[in-house]
Amino acid sequence: MRSTISITQSDRQRLTKLLQGISREENPDRDDLWRLEQEVARAEIIPPQKAPVDLVTMNSKVRLTDLDSSEELVYTLVYPHDADYKEGRISILAPIGTALLGFQVGDVVEWRMPAGTRRLRIDEVMYQPEAAGHFHL
Repeated sequence: MRSTISITQSDRQRLTKLLQGISREENPDRDDLWRLEQEVARAEIIPPQKAPVDLVTMNSKVRLTDLDSSEELVYTLVYPHDADYKEGRISILAPIGTALLGFQVGDVVEWRMPAGTRRLRIDEVMYQPEAAGHFHL
């Protein structure tokens, strides 16, 4: 896993707002919030127009390979209110969602999941809003 990740300025603003809107008092044991805060804090912030086309940003659709099972997965990284696992829309607050943010094609992401550590290789960014000129997403 690389030591730094890149996220766009607009993703950082939206994610910070999301995190601020979730009450710590009501959700004191939410490791997912802590993990996302840590990822945002360590990220290099870049202008959306400068995002590499192979970078996983919010609302990106990515093709992955689980290196332990060889299973191919396709997920779209979304905000919690848009999540639908059956449709392949994974929340940024899900462990796999937090794990993918800011990585690029070719990277292997190792992340602790409830069922153990998973190793996922990012094979393709099939859609990225910034590359498509959709800066409002």
